[in-house]
Amino acid sequence: MKRLIILSVVLGAGAMSITLRAQPDPTAIAIRKVQDTLYVITGGRPVGTQTGVAGNTTVFIGDGGVVLVDTKYVGLGKSILDQVKSVTSKPVTTVINTHTHGDHTGGNAEFPRAVEFVAQENTRANMTRMDEFKGDNAAFLPKKTFKDRLSLGAGKDRMELYYFGRGHTDGDTIIVFPALRTAVFGDLFARKWAPLVDAGNGGSATEFPKTLAKAASTIKDVDTVITGHATTTIASGSSVNYIPSTPLMSWSGVHEYAEFLRDFVAAAEAAKKAGVSVDAAAGQLKLPAKYKDYNMAQARADVQRVYEETK
Repeated sequence: MKRLIILSVVLGAGAMSITLRAQPDPTAIAIRKVQDTLYVITGGRPVGTQTGVAGNTTVFIGDGGVVLVDTKYVGLGKSILDQVKSVTSKPVTTVINTHTHGDHTGGNAEFPRAVEFVAQENTRANMTRMDEFKGDNAAFLPKKTFKDRLSLGAGKDRMELYYFGRGHTDGDTIIVFPALRTAVFGDLFARKWAPLVDAGNGGSATEFPKTLAKAASTIKDVDTVITGHATTTIASGSSVNYIPSTPLMSWSGVHEYAEFLRDFVAAAEAAKKAGVSVDAAAGQLKLPAKYKDYNMAQARADVQRVYEETK
């Protein structure tokens, strides 16, 4: 009897081991259905490295072809196309870049030159400074740009592009698919975290909550939000853990995230006024308990930005 019990334990442990090994790699490229004509491709590391995970790529299948939102890192264009071909035989006709960063624009040059590239005008200006778009690759810079708002397509294929102001960068685009009641936020809402603000590309910590609040109050009739990332990166010493997070949020999540950014900035501004150092402030920000599950890995950098932007 004792031998049987030991054998059962061993077999159980083996089964658990198999289950654990079978868990999907959060860094691997995978496609997920959102609605009948809408998908999101998650994952993807920079080619030749073991660090970093690309932003999400949204796939919208229209009557005239496929629209992609963001193209991950350099070298991942073929992987994106392979995923697209697994759900449709239609060609990619349009690429919209939500902002300038390489994990959202790097794959542009791996698509046919006939593809129309679209971005907010500040994002295009930021992209012209990137090495990835120098020389012949300048052909893959967005040629169609807009300032505040742009409509593409018609009927059930209509897309509305919005720019509400500075946040993650100074050119972050939100794309709304009205017929599907879905919006793509890029890294304006990457995930539940204290976001990285890229001041070099015009981002602003103090303007960020105002930009999100404006988006939340202006955009109507959206139920589902596709975020900028589907992986949370946790660094501990020399090791990095990649934890999967959902690429889909409800519209109420946008309102909560806007409130989080507002409360975060207010707490950092109060700390500066009280004469607290950046390091001390980042470690003791007084935020409501409802934000307890937010990843605060970038908190110090964001507090630093608030301090620098606050008079």
